Amino acid sequence: YPYIYNRDGTELHCLKEHGAVLKLQFLRNHFLLASINKFGQLRYQDVTMGEIVGNFRTGLGRTDVMRVNPFNGVVSLGHSGGTVTMWKPTTAAPLIKMLCHQGPVSALAFHPNGHLMATSGKECKIKIWDLRKYEVLQTLPGHAKTLDFSQKGLLAVGTGSFVQILGDFSGSHNYSRYMGHSMVKGYQIGKVSFRPYEDVLGIGHSMGWSSILVPGSGEPNFDSWVANPFETSKQRREKEVRSLLDKLPPETIMLNPSKIGTVREAKKKEKPTKQEREAEMEAAVEAVKGFVWKNKTKGRNKPSKKAKKKQELVAKAKRPFLDQQLKGEQS
Repeated sequence: YPYIYNRDGTELHCLKEHGAVLKLQFLRNHFLLASINKFGQLRYQDVTMGEIVGNFRTGLGRTDVMRVNPFNGVVSLGHSGGTVTMWKPTTAAPLIKMLCHQGPVSALAFHPNGHLMATSGKECKIKIWDLRKYEVLQTLPGHAKTLDFSQKGLLAVGTGSFVQILGDFSGSHNYSRYMGHSMVKGYQIGKVSFRPYEDVLGIGHSMGWSSILVPGSGEPNFDSWVANPFETSKQRREKEVRSLLDKLPPETIMLNPSKIGTVREAKKKEKPTKQEREAEMEAAVEAVKGFVWKNKTKGRNKPSKKAKKKQELVAKAKRPFLDQQLKGEQS
């Protein structure tokens, strides 16, 4: 089971509803803990209230490849069939299901801007995807057990006992080798992760963990309102309270979060109801009946002629409404 401990190492919670969990991800803006267990069940738990927000069966078997897109909070899973699915906590079906590889997906990573995704398959291919068009930008040879993007867009690829860092220096999403690092022979790398705001890459392997310097990987110009490396314990406490007040509801997770706050498009004109049509027709007939007749020459002012003309005008006013009703019945 997943367990939650406090800063002193005291066990606070045991999350038995999640089952035998293989991967955990935390959505920090929504305070949601997402987990995938060995039966392929995806669960979302609100850590502020403790309630389960979403519980879905993926139906695609066991997977231990799981990442959150930092741009929109969408959780992505890599499956043994080579597909990548993207989920949000308010729908039971995946938002996107895309075939990325011919073999099982072994690793997954998102660029901090949220528009690039790197995937690795067991058929020894690493692919860079554009998530705005869902197409491959670049295919690189090689296998990766773990992938991670830095804040400045460098991509770390870890496999066996070797780490390779790829960089996009032209700005055209064309990644090439930037630097490499070999661990002691026999050390098996399990995970690589860039440290934010510093040029450091952490490497977790079979004998513990190591860290290497990767120049140019961290963001040098930080915003102290977002991440303050010099914050005091009082500021940290205040930040926790402020972030709880700014917690986003699960409904705000979507593929394009920029839609929130925009003006809704004008709807197409809906068909009027039967009562509205009849009321409009009566109003048109009343307008015709109230028509003021001019006095004409002798012989053209007869009441019979006036009545006949009035009937013609009433029929003319009714005709468009009757035609519209006939079209509706035919359709």
